Amino acid sequence: MAIRVQREDFDVGAELAALGAGNHRIGGICSFVGLVRDMNEGAGASEGVSAMTLEHYPGMTEKQLAAIDAEAHRRWPLEASLVVHRHGRLEPGDRIVLVATASPHREAAFEACHFLIDWLKTKAPFWKVEESAEGAARWVEARESDDAAAARWAAVDGKEG
Repeated sequence: MAIRVQREDFDVGAELAALGAGNHRIGGICSFVGLVRDMNEGAGASEGVSAMTLEHYPGMTEKQLAAIDAEAHRRWPLEASLVVHRHGRLEPGDRIVLVATASPHREAAFEACHFLIDWLKTKAPFWKVEESAEGAARWVEARESDDAAAARWAAVDGKEG
């Protein structure tokens, strides 16, 4: 389990190679890379997006990401996992987040990766400000579709997540 919050970009290939290095129990690695888009589906969508700034509280953010990752390890037989999340000012096309899971079986890797990204979108303490080409800035609000995606993972073994 590895958690990193950083300003710097990351090399997806190098990160995935390191995740599975030397562990021959791993039968599959699933990954998700989130990118900055040049548009938004919510309010202000017609303006377009020229940049996004992600803010967070150091220490609190890593603690919450670690708790989300620990929950994935509790639910699925993972050999390894990785969450790399960037902060600071990013432009369209820049990588924001890498989530990767490694398991002896592909289904667990797929499900755990999907779970992680769904919960990161709703439970990780990041705040986003989008800038339009005209220079206007607006805070990005939570979307109902993200909450609905995360909710499907909430009840496991009769417990709320």
